[in-house]
Amino acid sequence: MDTMIQIEHLRKMYYLYDKPIDRLKEVLHLGKKLYHREFYALKDISLSIKRGESVGIVGVNGSGKSTLLKLIAGVLNPTEGTVETYGKVAALLELGAGFNPEYTGRENIYLNGTMMGYSEAEMEQRVQPIIRFADIGDFIDQPVKTYSSGMFARLAFAVAINVSPDILIVDEALAVGDTRFQVKCINKMKELKERGTTILFVSHATEQIKRFCTRAIWIREGCVYEDGEASQVVDLYDNFMRYGSGNGLTDSDISDGEEKAIERERKNILAAIDSVTVTEDVIHTFDELQVNVEYEILEENIEGFLLGVAIYSKDRSEYIFGPNTSLDQFEISGKKGRYRGEYRIPKLPLIKGEYVIDVGLFNNEGLVNLDYKMSAARFVVSNSYFSEGMVYMEHLWNIQEIDKKEWS
Repeated sequence: MDTMIQIEHLRKMYYLYDKPIDRLKEVLHLGKKLYHREFYALKDISLSIKRGESVGIVGVNGSGKSTLLKLIAGVLNPTEGTVETYGKVAALLELGAGFNPEYTGRENIYLNGTMMGYSEAEMEQRVQPIIRFADIGDFIDQPVKTYSSGMFARLAFAVAINVSPDILIVDEALAVGDTRFQVKCINKMKELKERGTTILFVSHATEQIKRFCTRAIWIREGCVYEDGEASQVVDLYDNFMRYGSGNGLTDSDISDGEEKAIERERKNILAAIDSVTVTEDVIHTFDELQVNVEYEILEENIEGFLLGVAIYSKDRSEYIFGPNTSLDQFEISGKKGRYRGEYRIPKLPLIKGEYVIDVGLFNNEGLVNLDYKMSAARFVVSNSYFSEGMVYMEHLWNIQEIDKKEWS
C-alpha cells in the first residue's frame, strides 16, 4: 500500500476553563451552566502521506503541530474525523513519554518493544543495537528518573529507530541533544528514509527540514496553510516569521492569539543567515576557496557578534577546519542591517574528496548560537594523481648515499 497515513476532516476540540474549580462547578451543575469555552486545536484537516515520504511540519507554538502528531501516533483521539495509519508507528513526542520513570533504561527498552507488539525474544535481538546507539554508559541500568533531558532523548530515539518502524514521528526531540548527537540521528533517519520508512519531522531548525524533507506542511491556527515542496514552504514560513508576510499574508489575516505567538517567537530571532554559496563547486588543490555568506541582524545591536565557517567531510565524520571572526580577531559589526561576508582560503590544501560547509552566527565568543546552517554549501576537490592522503603539506626530501665505512 502506497498510502501510510490518511487523514479525513480531522478536528480536535478542547474545553478551556479560566480556573480549575470551574470544571468541578460545571459537573455539579449537571451541564445547566457552562463554565468552559471551546477551543479547536485542529480544524478540518485532510492529508494523505505516502510510503517513504519525509514530511516536515512547521508553524508557531500553539498552531496545532504537536496535537496533529499525537493524533497520528494514537496518543489522542479526534473530536471529529478519522486518522488511519498502516504499519508500526514509532513516535518521539514529549521527553519521557512512554517511559516508566521507576524502570531502568534497559527495562524501558523492553516495555516500549512490548507496546509496539514485539515479543521479549524479538526485543532481545534489538537491545544491544539500541544500547550502542543511545551511548549513555552505565546509566542504561539506572532508573530513567535519574536521566538528564539529553539522556532521555538519546534512549528514546535509539528505541524508536531500532524497532523497524513503518512510520517514524519526531517532534522536536533532537533539539535537546548536542550537535554530534543530532548529526548521528539525522544520518540514521536518512537510512530509514532510504528503506522506505515514512517520517514526520517537527523542528524549529527549518534548515534541517529543507535538507532532510521532500515535503513540508505549514500549520496555521489548526489549519493546513501550505503543503508542498519542502524548500518552498520553509522559505515562505521563514519570511513570514521574520517580516510578517508570506504568500500574500497581511497583518489583517493574523488573529490576536497568533500574533502574540508570532511575536514571542520573533523575539528569539536576533540574526538570520539568508544564503551561503561557494564560487566554484569543483576546485583543485591550491585553488582559492571562497564562501559567500549573506545574513541579517534584526536586533539593534548585538555585542560580541561573530561569524563562523566550518568545513566537514561529506558524511560529517571528519571536522576539517572551523575558524570564526572572533578567534581570528577580525572585528565585525553587530548593528542592525543586512551584510555580505566573504570567507577565503587562498590556497586550499585539501587533496581530494567531497566536503560540506556549515555557517553560524554567534555572540559571546561562540557560546550563544543565533543561527546555524548545517551543510549549507558543498564543494568537491578533484586532481590528477600527484599525492596521497587528505591534506597536502609542504615538505622537503634529502637523500644521501651512506659511505660503506659507515654501514653497521
